[in-house]
Amino acid sequence: MTTMATTIYGSDFWSPIRISLQVALLSSIIVIILGTLTAWGMSRRKFVGKTVIETVLMLPLVLPPTVVGFLLLMLLGRKSRLGQFIEWLFSAPIVFTWWAAVIASIVVAFPLVYQTMKVGFSSVDRELEDAGRSIGANERQVFRYITFPLIYRSFMTAYILGFARALGEFGATLMLAGNIPGKTQTLPTAIYVAVDAGNMTMAWAWTGMMILISFLMLLLIGRKQGEEVTHK
Repeated sequence: MTTMATTIYGSDFWSPIRISLQVALLSSIIVIILGTLTAWGMSRRKFVGKTVIETVLMLPLVLPPTVVGFLLLMLLGRKSRLGQFIEWLFSAPIVFTWWAAVIASIVVAFPLVYQTMKVGFSSVDRELEDAGRSIGANERQVFRYITFPLIYRSFMTAYILGFARALGEFGATLMLAGNIPGKTQTLPTAIYVAVDAGNMTMAWAWTGMMILISFLMLLLIGRKQGEEVTHK
């Protein structure tokens, strides 16, 4: 019992949790912005090749995470032109860093956020937006006072999905960021290593934390939706 408590309260236990939360928080903020802007633009415009572009945007959803990670490694690795440019710009490679974990999480979470926001924008009555424009509102005001309130539930759902996907990301993160304790080791990779090493105490403890975090997020979004229904 003492050994278990010492293990769980040690820095080795909390490090993957801290890294996972930091990666998930930053990547979910970035991906909700990118996903919302992309979905808004794609839902408002028709052009040649739109279907092809949307297919490319949705590819990370159906590709195995390890394939996504391999492609990112080839794109951002030290042998690629982009990777060499990033290394020259920041005086350090981006692979096997904390930022690599953020990038991997953004890529795999983007399709879920994009698709959710696209459905939200498609459900907005265009006549309401046109009515706002007819009384002098510019596009920013139309979005802020008409469009966004109507897609708020979709926005919150998209953010939760993006956060949860980033929190649980394993394959692409392992390929691009590696599994460096205290630096890039997230909860999923830590659980994998713990199980592989036969350390079931840590594996169960980290799994419990994942379940707790996910439960609290779902509880929060459920409470907010309940408050909206009550106010209505």
